[in-house]
Amino acid sequence: MTNAAPPPPGQYSTPQPMSPADEKLWATLVHIGGIFFGFIPALVGYLVLKDRGPFVRDHTRVALNFQISYTIYAVAATVLLLIIAIPLAFVTFGLSFGLVYLVFLLPIVATIFMIIAAVKANQGVYYTYPLTIDFIKR
Repeated sequence: MTNAAPPPPGQYSTPQPMSPADEKLWATLVHIGGIFFGFIPALVGYLVLKDRGPFVRDHTRVALNFQISYTIYAVAATVLLLIIAIPLAFVTFGLSFGLVYLVFLLPIVATIFMIIAAVKANQGVYYTYPLTIDFIKR
């Protein structure tokens, strides 16, 4: 055992601001991470990096809002597929299976938006996703 004194209570250091290059890097990684891991990188990035700079705070907030909105849209599209498209296919002899393509189109469009956001973050430009519900305010 060492005889080192514990740190005084309430004496936590404030987070150091990031350099602009680091902010751009982390903002880009949060958007790219959403392609592979869903909302987890955006949530972790927002909780850990939100006090490190305005650029990374805004991009992590926007990415988290998009991931939450995308999850809601995906669940709604799946429910609509199960409730409307499949029963309607029996009545219309399979013609309503065209609605199935809309469900497959959603992840493709979301991936394109995430790539665009990552490119904009890497360029140092603020970006907002279209059709995103603003759950986390500025």
